[in-house]
Amino acid sequence: MAITLSDLTSAAAVQAALDEYSLLGQSKFLARHGFGKASGFLVRNPRNGEWADSKAIAGVALGYQFEGSGGLRAEQFSGGELTVAPRLKALGFEVRHIDEVRGTDWRPEEVALIVADYLAMLTSELSGQSYNKAARRRQLLAKLPGRTDGAVEFKHANISAVMLELGFPYLRGYKPRSNFQRSLLVDEVAAQVARHSLLDEAALSAVQRPAAKVDVRDFSHVNAPAPQRKHQVTEQPPPRYGQAPVKRDYLEREAQNRTLGLAGEEFALSFERWRLSRLGAGQLADRVVHASKDEGDGLGYDIRSFEIDGSERFIEVKTTSFGERTPFFVSANEARFARDQRERFRLYRLFDFRSAPRLFELAGPIEQHCVLDAVSFRATFD
Repeated sequence: MAITLSDLTSAAAVQAALDEYSLLGQSKFLARHGFGKASGFLVRNPRNGEWADSKAIAGVALGYQFEGSGGLRAEQFSGGELTVAPRLKALGFEVRHIDEVRGTDWRPEEVALIVADYLAMLTSELSGQSYNKAARRRQLLAKLPGRTDGAVEFKHANISAVMLELGFPYLRGYKPRSNFQRSLLVDEVAAQVARHSLLDEAALSAVQRPAAKVDVRDFSHVNAPAPQRKHQVTEQPPPRYGQAPVKRDYLEREAQNRTLGLAGEEFALSFERWRLSRLGAGQLADRVVHASKDEGDGLGYDIRSFEIDGSERFIEVKTTSFGERTPFFVSANEARFARDQRERFRLYRLFDFRSAPRLFELAGPIEQHCVLDAVSFRATFD
């Protein structure tokens, strides 16, 4: 007996087809059963929220309902608003047009999925555990029909920007991008972070663990271009009060890691001596001083070095284990010194310090290169 679409009456059969779709992924499922990608309607798997090609699911589901029949092939029936969609809806499944699912803005359930994926990868990275980024992206895309690789990459970069606002390091390879649906994304990231105790432990461990001196003899590949300050107008972050509370500012904790700071300064000291020696100024290289160590803090800089003409170069060193766009902290004294000694001041920002140390240089007043945000004030009665 020939079967038709109207014979599909088993919700369990549809669920079995959806489960197979989730197991194989879209490409393999469609290739196995001879269907193309949906251009009209998608059906949602209630078990995992994944959207699937509705016509293919209906055709394969009939094969589960009528064992041995092979179901319906793509050329044997038509999909769409008047055929497959109402049949699947009648069996209790959510069906939507692909344009509605794709949309322009990300829907709350999509944001929740991609934030959870991002935090899982970040937790693995901070814990020193490997993971397959490409495989995770394929799995995520299967749950986000209509979203492209580029859209997912861009949203990951948006999440990186939110993580920095919340005082977290960001995921390597996803440089922060600040143009995003602030109300939806910030709230979702903050809510998931607050519940993610393992991420808290991993981040705290990553920023507090001791750092050892790095032995580098050839610094020829250490220099990197400095990130460019963004001058375009973007939606400003709201005040911290009224937002979901964050346990701690991990980036501030890292800035207080004295072993990391000292290791970074020693790296910069060696770099300076190498730089001057390469320029043929070996005598000046021998006179470079680790001032903050030998003379004490509060000078407004860490290293006293030289230009090739013998004039002094004052270097403040800021070190992070994370990416080049990670914010850093400067004191009012350091910012003032940079302005007063604008012709001779350099800030060396070391990044990716624990994996492959690199640095970029900011010359003169720091506010020429970065937005300075006053995070605290000293209150007096005089």
